[in-house]
Amino acid sequence: MQLVCSLATLDSQVALKSLYMVYFDRLMRFVTCHVGSEPVAEEIVSDTFLAVWENRKSLLEVTNFDSYIFTIARHKSISYFRANQMIKVEIDETVTDLFFQTDTTPEEDFISKETVNSLNNAINSLPDKCKMAFKLVREDKMKYKDAAQVLDISVKTLEAHITTAVKKIREALSKELE
Repeated sequence: MQLVCSLATLDSQVALKSLYMVYFDRLMRFVTCHVGSEPVAEEIVSDTFLAVWENRKSLLEVTNFDSYIFTIARHKSISYFRANQMIKVEIDETVTDLFFQTDTTPEEDFISKETVNSLNNAINSLPDKCKMAFKLVREDKMKYKDAAQVLDISVKTLEAHITTAVKKIREALSKELE
């Protein structure tokens, strides 16, 4: 990635700002799912970019920047919980709008909103690990290998979580549509 090379070799603050713009929203969703608080998530995401800046000279050795930055964010989230001695992680109910900005009629919008609400309810009812795996792979479009690395699980375990998630979502939606 050109931005990573510019950051590593030229100490480019413009490249850091561009990376921030590219990754901020995705990292916020990811960290918020871990910590359950947007202000805390913002702090952790800022710390993540600070760590990227501080380690910029070693970025040329990084083969997958996506996995690298999400792993830093995950470790920062874990450090936050250790520092605050929190034992249980509650995942925030994050709404996903799959039909954002489409040209539809009001009736189609109403039906779409009902469908989206049903889908969001199905996703939010998933077990925590399944939900995180599903969101990384399906929403953030991460490769299975990268998502497994971020979640610190094997690819086979990630595949099992995705299979479980899809099965449970399909069951929930079929019940709603009947």
